[in-house]
Amino acid sequence: MSTIQESGAIVAPASGWHKSDTVWMLGLYGTAIGAGVLFLPINAGIGGLIPLIIMAIIAFPMTYYSHRALCRFVLSGKKGGEDITEVVEEHFGVGAGKLITLLYFFAIYPILLVYSVAITNTVDSFITHQLHLPSPPRAILSLVLILGLMFIVRFGEAMIVKAMSILVYPFVMVLMLLAFYLVPHWNLAIFDNMSFTSSATGNGLLSTLWLAIPVMVFSFNHSPIISSFAVAKRKEYGDDAEPKCSRILSYSHIMMVLTVMFFVFSCVLSLSPTELMEAKTQNISILSYLANHFNNPVMAYLAPVIATIAISKSFLGHYLGAGEGFNGMIIKSLRSRGKTIGHAKLNRITALFMLVTTWIVATLNPSILGMIETLGGPVIACLLFLMPMYAIQKVPAMKQYSGQISNVFVTVMGLIAITAIVYSLH
Repeated sequence: MSTIQESGAIVAPASGWHKSDTVWMLGLYGTAIGAGVLFLPINAGIGGLIPLIIMAIIAFPMTYYSHRALCRFVLSGKKGGEDITEVVEEHFGVGAGKLITLLYFFAIYPILLVYSVAITNTVDSFITHQLHLPSPPRAILSLVLILGLMFIVRFGEAMIVKAMSILVYPFVMVLMLLAFYLVPHWNLAIFDNMSFTSSATGNGLLSTLWLAIPVMVFSFNHSPIISSFAVAKRKEYGDDAEPKCSRILSYSHIMMVLTVMFFVFSCVLSLSPTELMEAKTQNISILSYLANHFNNPVMAYLAPVIATIAISKSFLGHYLGAGEGFNGMIIKSLRSRGKTIGHAKLNRITALFMLVTTWIVATLNPSILGMIETLGGPVIACLLFLMPMYAIQKVPAMKQYSGQISNVFVTVMGLIAITAIVYSLH
């Protein structure tokens, strides 16, 4: 394969499709398709058939256009190899750079804490309920699990992406097998409500969609890995990175929408809106509800295994973003005092901080999911949907992307996601 040198980095020809493109495609998919997907059928199906069809139609454009815009934003940096926190500082100044870095960190880091709690609870439940063994000391169990995930992190970004691209296969396979398993159980209960008002919640069509969009944003969100993806592709393809990134993103998002929406439809068609409402009231994932509903021992064993794989993948993908944000905060803090820090030392400090804090939170087992939905959701929407749209209007390097109808769509979806979460607090 012929390559050329560009600013010290080897740049591959952007034409064709390379193995690294496939690895990243699956890595992006792996970050998005995680624990959030296991709650999506509940929120998506409660409103009845019409909102579900509308959500299926908007799923691809909502996911693709927002993540492509964020990727283009990272690629718009003048120097190659800058992550999102550096690009923000370049375009908007030091003050805005610090603020966005802080927002970026707090959009991702709390989700990492949730996953550390979730994986501990899932494995603990599996040990006690399926293996019928006594529950191990929580502090030791959480430490072992997080050390295992941090062991993968220790090998660097390439290993994280590779691990996620490998973990994708069993997860998607089981998810699809489960979706097909449910086909004989499909019923017409959802067709009983063809009106624009949900029989389960009493909400109208607009209210149902308004409250469901933040859940879709969370379920399909893989913004934490976008910056690392853009930087890696810039190193690999140089100035030709943007069309290649867009192509990889489109393939990854087509996979996401097809597999996830099939899983969602299969779950929803095998349950009634009232049963979905019951699952929401019980505050359990769709897998746990299906295992109880069908009283299937195979599903009872599979559910925690699928959940563990899903959470592990999401943890690794979010670690990339949280680590990048934490690194950015330290670098900017030291830079303002005229100091610098070595990359290896910085990564060690970040890894230690992540290990200790995720372990403490996983051991304490707080109920922080509500806090994440009310705090993490709006911040994700601000960074993923609104900031790149603002940059298209204000940053000269992004002007080439202005005037597209997709920009209006992304802006509207971002505003809906933010206002819906504010509405749900009342």
